[in-house]
Amino acid sequence: MPRRPAGPRGFLSTLSLSRLNVDAIVLIVACCAFLPLVLSPPHLMDDVDAVQAQIARNMLESGDWVTARLNGIAYLEKSPLIYWIMAASYKVFGVHDWAARLPLAFINIALCWVTARFALWAFGRRAAIYSGVILATCIGIFLFTRILIPDAALTLTITLALWSMLRLLDKDEKRHTLWFITLYLSLACGLLLKGLVAAVFPIIIGAIYLGITRQTSMRELFHRLRPLSGILIVLVIAAPWHILATLRNPPYFDWTMHSASGEYHGFFWFYFLNEHLFRFLNMRYPRDYNTVPRVWFWLLHFAWLFPWSLTLPIALRRGFVSEPELNTRAGRTRLLALVWILFILCFFTLSTTQEYYSLPIYPALAMLLSYHLASRETYPKPARIVLASILGLSLGAILFLLIYTAKVPTPGDISAALTQNPDLYTLSLGHMGDLTLKSFAYLRVPLVVAGCGFLVGVIGLLRVRKTGATVAVLTVMMLVFLQAARLALIKFDPYLSSYQLADALKKSPPGDLIEGDAYYAFSATFFYTNQQALLWNGRSANLEYGSYAPRAKQVFIGDSELKNHWDSPHRTYLLTYGTDMPHLKDLLDQRFRIVAASGGNYLLSNQ
Repeated sequence: MPRRPAGPRGFLSTLSLSRLNVDAIVLIVACCAFLPLVLSPPHLMDDVDAVQAQIARNMLESGDWVTARLNGIAYLEKSPLIYWIMAASYKVFGVHDWAARLPLAFINIALCWVTARFALWAFGRRAAIYSGVILATCIGIFLFTRILIPDAALTLTITLALWSMLRLLDKDEKRHTLWFITLYLSLACGLLLKGLVAAVFPIIIGAIYLGITRQTSMRELFHRLRPLSGILIVLVIAAPWHILATLRNPPYFDWTMHSASGEYHGFFWFYFLNEHLFRFLNMRYPRDYNTVPRVWFWLLHFAWLFPWSLTLPIALRRGFVSEPELNTRAGRTRLLALVWILFILCFFTLSTTQEYYSLPIYPALAMLLSYHLASRETYPKPARIVLASILGLSLGAILFLLIYTAKVPTPGDISAALTQNPDLYTLSLGHMGDLTLKSFAYLRVPLVVAGCGFLVGVIGLLRVRKTGATVAVLTVMMLVFLQAARLALIKFDPYLSSYQLADALKKSPPGDLIEGDAYYAFSATFFYTNQQALLWNGRSANLEYGSYAPRAKQVFIGDSELKNHWDSPHRTYLLTYGTDMPHLKDLLDQRFRIVAASGGNYLLSNQ
């Protein structure tokens, strides 16, 4: 029988921790964390959030399930499965923002449940609960899954693939066929979600793990994993889309080893070379992304895993496995988790990286943390003291902000009190730099709710000692804090989403639409109106490459074309940043009417 950490007495010991109870606890916590985000914040954000939702709608309405398109331009850089999933949701529920978010919420919940089941199999029932709630309530999983990106789904496929590998290598495993299918189905779905990394990561992690453990002979390994049959399953599922996308977007096999403006080399070159190889080497064009400094990429995990990260150093140290422990299921899983974490972090250390690129390591981190906590009767005292101090200081900061902003007026929306730092917006948390002290006057309710959560945490940490009770306190605290974060996002809605401009456009007389800057700038307007537009000085970022394709739709215009459209007798609307207004006043001789304003941006009309 595999050795598992002893469960602490006290809280949770009164429960009969059957698998049903484990599932129920983890699913309830995950649902409380993720389902409220389906309906609120109320609207999709500009940039990638609304872009993903609109691509799914375009696929559903056009019937073209191979080539993603935005504004009539081929969008070749991403795999399609996340769009297919959202389009299926639209088919069932209709095209709504919440219908786009719903599948992602279910994926997040499934990820927490699968991680808990993995820990249940490896470590025991209390570790299973801890791993599930740690993953559901850490700050990072909330921050990086609040927008419609496929990284949580990728993380789910990687987790399933690695767990399946361990199950197939386990001599006591009786359901070989189930885990064989799960392994290769996960790899195939990962390829259709995020490209080659979805297969590269599990394969290399598994190879390193097997090289360290020498768990089985090569002959036995082939017998258990059946790689030839597995590759056939992967090809049957994943190859058709790749082949069709290549055939429909020629040239077929271009091996040009550079990336530059004005060139078009087809789908194969852009997807495999530009998006995979050149992005890794930081040679990709267009360079519509930024990269986090390597030191911060590593250190910020203590923030993303808050409040659980204070026990992370000890948990990582305990993750190292002695040779006798490799004969236990728990020991092998801990080793795999360490390899899993270190390989992905090192991979992105050598590449360009965003804060959320390390999301696939979160299940491994949660399991190592849960193993450590499940083996302790009391929560580590240093972590408890430091955490209580941090929460106390946070309460003090919240009290200061509430007092400081008590008499600060809040005219309009929060954009009136924010600064702008566009150079930071290619980072996923770039807008955090826009906050000012006065902007917190618009965030009084979220601050109060967050303060209540932190107060629960401080009181709980001062009163309880048992591990199970402390985990329960921190879970409740984080669920309250996540709701505070959600309320804050609602306040940011006019700044981060152009929905209000879209609403004004829908209520206005019909006319042509022009958008200032790249498509992403007002992508929420395109989703909520389902309109296409001419893009003024917007030939950049993700649509630039597709715009050079033969017979690509001509949607990009400059100043002279804008002026010609504006002077025509047809009604024309223009979506523009507030920062472009001085230039527009000169270009259009101030001949425009402001139809609506929101978040510092404008909808203008020539009539």
